[in-house]
Amino acid sequence: MSGHVAFERDGPLGVITLNRPEKRNALSLALMREVIACLEAVERSPEIRAVVLAAAGSVFSAGHDLQEMVDRDLAAYRELFDACTRMMEAVQRIPQPVIAKVQGMATAAGCQLVATCDLAVAAESASFATPGVRIGLFCTTPMVALTRAIGRKRAMRMLLTGQPIDARTAADWGLVNEVVPAERLDAACRDLAARIAQASPLVTGLGKQAFYAQIDLDQEKAYAYAREVMSMNALAGDAHEGITAFLEKREPCWKGR
Repeated sequence: MSGHVAFERDGPLGVITLNRPEKRNALSLALMREVIACLEAVERSPEIRAVVLAAAGSVFSAGHDLQEMVDRDLAAYRELFDACTRMMEAVQRIPQPVIAKVQGMATAAGCQLVATCDLAVAAESASFATPGVRIGLFCTTPMVALTRAIGRKRAMRMLLTGQPIDARTAADWGLVNEVVPAERLDAACRDLAARIAQASPLVTGLGKQAFYAQIDLDQEKAYAYAREVMSMNALAGDAHEGITAFLEKREPCWKGR
């Protein structure tokens, strides 16, 4: 890593930290490429069971680096937004659940990143906004994740006004799972990750993949897909071990297969 992103391993937990506090963790092209590379490395590391996506400094992320968006041609803009899309897709593609640890403001593509993560825990001081409309650049790509997280009317309010919402509102709307005092934020994220790590990594990854595959299907197709996945899951060694351990009143010993 060149310093835009830091990575730490703590047992089954991986911590990816956006590390441009002097730039409000703006999502430069270089930073996004580093996050993608880091997520791909995590994907190849089955010993990592969960990921916390954190940020250095007082701001989670101010979104795209606007200094990279002045006087560029169409190809450059496409390259930038393609990298952003690939980063968001990587968050949801890897089998390990990704928890956003939001200590401060998350705006535009930074808010998109929170909405994209599988889970999110926010400090009471955190806030969220999609203010692109105020500078002539509608938050169109953030809209994709935001709409799926909080619904149409709430997303449109944020997108059309650019006004921020506080952490409690974000929790009420479903953008984050939990709001805690700032001093408890790290512990809350690690506790959540530890609970996730107790399950079979095979089953967790299977479930995460299935969640995103079925979410936009109609109910009939979703059930058809889900019952096939669950039938295949039932054949797995970890499913047999988990059921047997439950019946025998003991802790399961996961094999990851």
